[in-house]
Amino acid sequence: MGQPTPTLLDEPPFSNTLTSYDREHMKLYLRLLDAERDGADWREAVHVLFGLDPGREPKRCRDIHEAHLARAHWMTEHGYRELVRESQHRPFA
Repeated sequence: MGQPTPTLLDEPPFSNTLTSYDREHMKLYLRLLDAERDGADWREAVHVLFGLDPGREPKRCRDIHEAHLARAHWMTEHGYRELVRESQHRPFA
């Protein structure tokens, strides 16, 4: 059996620390940053990464994209520090 698909919210929970939502959506955040770097149109990113149709709900889709991309940027500027600290305190297997 595969892993369950993480629940997608319209907006990631705001916190000054990593949330369980951040941890569940790390791959999505990285893919959003890659799409931004590659110059992908936000509508294409929403369709491919979120499975949403921006033609049906353009404002909602744009808001979802912007909120998650902002959180992805927060992860690159602040959240990653928690991951580094955690990795330094884990014993090697």
